[in-house]
Amino acid sequence: MDSKTIIESALNLSPAEKLILIDAISESLNEPNKEIEKYWKEEVENRYKAYLDGKIKTISIEDVFKK
Repeated sequence: MDSKTIIESALNLSPAEKLILIDAISESLNEPNKEIEKYWKEEVENRYKAYLDGKIKTISIEDVFKK
């Protein structure tokens, strides 16, 4: 099946089906980078440990939104 046929078929879908298709295509384009995911996992774990150890100061959500 060529792209023209796929597009024509997609245009005949219901709005809900079009959203499902858009979401599936979008997710396939945004596959996570495993190296970046590994870095962020380590960063989150380090920050959480620092929080538990009392090494970082927290800010209330109210103060965040005041700024």
